[in-house]
Amino acid sequence: MFYIYCPYCGEHREEEEFHPKGQAHLERPKDPEACSDEAWGDYLFFRDNPRGVHHELWVHAVGCRKFFNVTRHTVTYEILETYKMGEQPSITADAQGQPREAVAASRQEGVRA
Repeated sequence: MFYIYCPYCGEHREEEEFHPKGQAHLERPKDPEACSDEAWGDYLFFRDNPRGVHHELWVHAVGCRKFFNVTRHTVTYEILETYKMGEQPSITADAQGQPREAVAASRQEGVRA
């Protein structure tokens, strides 16, 4: 078992309290009526599935019930950071999917074993 840091509660909680909800930072088409069927289908059904750093949307289901974002390494399952909705990640992936600092920022670690 490991503990995930909730950026809203401000504390590490057991992983059973959280649920992943898919890829983070998806932008809905501005005008769905003018969107082609192919573009609308891509938005609804297709998601990135990288080997390496990935940004995901999670919810603290048993705690504050708020949605937040997680930067996670999909190979090691390591959570690199957590951050509130509307914020940008400080860790992104390089060309090989390895983590790199996007912005020098001091944040709480996303996970604690």
